[in-house]
Parts: sequence; structure tokens; C-alpha cells
Amino acid sequence: MRAPLSIVIPTLNSESELPATLACLMEGLADGLIREVIITDGGSTDTTATIAESAGALWIAGPAGRGGQLRRGAEAAQGEWLLFLHADTHLSPGWAEAARGAIDTPLASRSAGYFRLRFRAKGFWPAFVAAWANLRSRVFKLPYGDQGLLIARPDYDAAGGYDDIPLMEDVALARRLPRVAELDAEAATSAERYAQSGWVRRGARNIWTLTRYFMGADPKRLAQAYRRR
Repeated sequence: MRAPLSIVIPTLNSESELPATLACLMEGLADGLIREVIITDGGSTDTTATIAESAGALWIAGPAGRGGQLRRGAEAAQGEWLLFLHADTHLSPGWAEAARGAIDTPLASRSAGYFRLRFRAKGFWPAFVAAWANLRSRVFKLPYGDQGLLIARPDYDAAGGYDDIPLMEDVALARRLPRVAELDAEAATSAERYAQSGWVRRGARNIWTLTRYFMGADPKRLAQAYRRR
């Protein structure tokens, strides 16, 4: 029986984070869970390609844009299950067991899964923002991409997959999924962007961007505004 899981990681100049992200996946290899790791790149000019090659990952190159990169990675994946993971997200020990439990769930109660968010930073604001993100995910069933997404291939296809849009691709897909559940492991993600922008300012900007998206704003315009600030 072939390993069921294809892992898809979008990258863009990710040399500083990708090695640790890949190292955290090793328990999935030991468990016989991982069939392949796919690096879907958006035009890196650093050593990201070398790192992917050294890890034995499948390399896919194309235009930058996380939605499009994720979509291309999924199209190339051969696994019965897909795990979409950001290049700066480190899965905690025990993630493979949690994923295996979701994969082995009977079809009638199967759902897509995401991991509990944690920032790799200490203090009140990192803990507060992560707690809000986890609450949002549980109550509204809207996990973001930095929490990972584990989904069966038929469910991914039925939902239409990731849209090739520059922002909110994770929310757009999550809204089309009939069932989403938290997995019993953590996704520890980088806090660099929050530290640079300020925790309160970036958190408020994220909420405002999400609100505008729900009100029908064009993701391209949202992405332009998001990058200007």
C-alpha cells in the first residue's frame, strides 16, 4: 500500500525557513505517511531550489502568487490526501499521528483538518493573536493557511481547489468545505511580519482585510492595499 499523503509547500526566497519546515516532516516519513513533498515556487532567487533538491522534493516553478502556486502543486500531487503547508510553518511532534487519525476516519464523518496555531515568539500579543486565530477557526471554520490544511483529494476537487488569487485563497477554499476540524498538533509559524508591523496594527489590518473580502472586495485590490502598508 502506497503512502497516502502529498505535502505541498509554496515558496518564494524561503531559504531561511524551509530547512526547519522540512525537518519537522521527518516523522511522517518514518510513519510511512508521506508519499511525496512538492515545492511549488514563485521565482526564488536564493538557495530554495538547492534545499528542495537536497531533500528529494519535487520542484514546480511558476508565477508568484500563493493561490496559483498551491493550485499547481495540487495538480501535480499523486497522494490520496493533501497537506498544504507554508514554508515558515513548523509542525509539532505528534503531527503525523494526528494526520493519520484524520486519514483513517470513515468516509461518512471525514473532514478537512487544520493545526492549532502558535507563533514562534514569546509574550502576551503572540499568545493573544494565536488564541484569537484558533477561536476563529473553531467557531467560524475559517483556518488560515499558516495553520496548514489536510484534505482528501476528492474533497479538495469537489470544493474547486485553491483559486489563483493573490490573497484570501485560504479563506475562499475554507468557505467551500463542508466540514473542517482541528487536529491535535500545533503549527508553529514565524512571527517576523507581526514583529515588523506591530502586533496590534497587523492584527487589525488582517481583520479589516477579511471584512472587506466578505463584503465582496476584489482580492487583487486587497493584495495591493495589503502590500502598501
